[in-house]
Amino acid sequence: MRTFARFSKMHPLERAMSADLEHIRQVMHEADCLYNEAEVEVAIAEVGKRICVDLHDKNPVVFCVMNGGLIFAGKLLTHLQFPLEVSYIHATRYRNQTSGGELFWKAKPEVSFIDRDVLIVDDILDEGHTLSAIIEFCKHAGARAVHTAVLIDKDHDRKASPDLKASYFGLSCVDRYIFGYGMDYKGYWRNANGIFAVKGL
Repeated sequence: MRTFARFSKMHPLERAMSADLEHIRQVMHEADCLYNEAEVEVAIAEVGKRICVDLHDKNPVVFCVMNGGLIFAGKLLTHLQFPLEVSYIHATRYRNQTSGGELFWKAKPEVSFIDRDVLIVDDILDEGHTLSAIIEFCKHAGARAVHTAVLIDKDHDRKASPDLKASYFGLSCVDRYIFGYGMDYKGYWRNANGIFAVKGL
């Protein structure tokens, strides 16, 4: 009764925010765990090993794709024990929604990568429109070679182009809406310590 009374006295905007937050909590409560933290960490370490073999002598520039790639990139970098430079790039199509739209560039690289190998680190290869745009940007801006590393490769036939593949990926997953380890649900749960699928999506 007290909870209802407090809720009824809230400003309409506060009530809406409270209801939205309750929905966010419910999504986590009902979600299916596809990969737990230990499984994800093993996959990240394996990606790191493969990159070390290929790029240890290339002096690459590593670009983290914000915001989704933040957690994966941070963890992956600790496995890359060779000289490299790190920067970030921010391009998005989602804007906290669950389906993509127009590509928005928020920040382009500040580190020069002309005639250098580039490693783009992102959270997921879904349809791949954002990743494709970033790859093309780096190629046209003078990168010697462009490599990509994603934590998740989603299993479906809707890629931006038939030949679009990540150079390195950690885990594959079913075609559902997922979050965790940098991937979000409406701006939330990037901090979830596993890969989760939204119930019904």
